Amino acid sequence: MPTVTVTARQLWGQERAITGNRQTSWTFADAFVAEDEALLWARDQAHAAGLRPVSPGTGAVLRMLCATLDAKAVAEIGTGTGVSGIHLLGGMRPDGVLTTVDTEPDCQQFAREAFRAAGFAANRARFIPGRALDVLPRLADGGYDLVFCDGDRMEGLEYLAESLRLLRPGGLVCFEGVLADGRTVESGPQPVEVVRLRELVRAVRESPELIPSLVPVGDGLLCGVRR
Repeated sequence: MPTVTVTARQLWGQERAITGNRQTSWTFADAFVAEDEALLWARDQAHAAGLRPVSPGTGAVLRMLCATLDAKAVAEIGTGTGVSGIHLLGGMRPDGVLTTVDTEPDCQQFAREAFRAAGFAANRARFIPGRALDVLPRLADGGYDLVFCDGDRMEGLEYLAESLRLLRPGGLVCFEGVLADGRTVESGPQPVEVVRLRELVRAVRESPELIPSLVPVGDGLLCGVRR
């Protein structure tokens, strides 16, 4: 059988040809699971602070993944105002603990209020202020079921290295926003941030330690299961 090579340019041409149908389907899927008042409040606080929270569809996938893993320990890079954290906690087992890291303590205070409004006890979340690459080395090797990365896009490869250390076998690492509003798959020169995202996507896809997938929700959710 002859080898067939499909270039990224060809794939992108196909993408543009079916944009109408795909955009409608994507929008429907992303809003498929409704969000409650606590999530909507946290989302409003994020927008007011100039932050970009995970989409409802991304949050629903994170919740489902935590439930599938029966996750007891989850680490989150980028607390924001608690939108993703509510979804993560919602899928975790009742005694599960979310360890969430952010450089902005003020945002973490909003997240505390959002978690409380969502009905989660205070001991379900451990808030650590600080830069992720300073905090992650202090967390336990193999102690986490899922690591969710929504921090500095320039540090994705470093987050990946730390996540591989933190995850138990069968655990899952997820990166939010890897499509960068479509710039990651566009041809032509791109800013350094997008180049770093491309390197991250390639590293996850080619890692012998991961089973990879790129889930088309929100702005792209890159996932890998630790072998």
